[in-house]
Amino acid sequence: MLLNQFLLLSAVLFCIGVYGVLARKNGVLVLMSIELILNAVNINLVAFGALTADVGGEVFALFTIAVAAAEVGIGLAIVLLIYRNRRSIDLSEIDLMKG
Repeated sequence: MLLNQFLLLSAVLFCIGVYGVLARKNGVLVLMSIELILNAVNINLVAFGALTADVGGEVFALFTIAVAAAEVGIGLAIVLLIYRNRRSIDLSEIDLMKG
């Protein structure tokens, strides 16, 4: 397969992820969209690593996967706390928790 195909797939995933972050108000869907963005980055890293025959791309992709796992753990904990306090995971109500 060509590099262009991987880059096109990555760009589509990235655009879907950005749309999900900007358009959604549900906390879980925003976290899923962030995961799509991180997966698009991983595809780019692995594709360019394979193109240059270097393992650096795969190593950075593993670090990105570790960061994504930590982000999911912290993000879901925050969403659960918001749900416990507000009985909703609508992100537009978060500003009501100031104070």
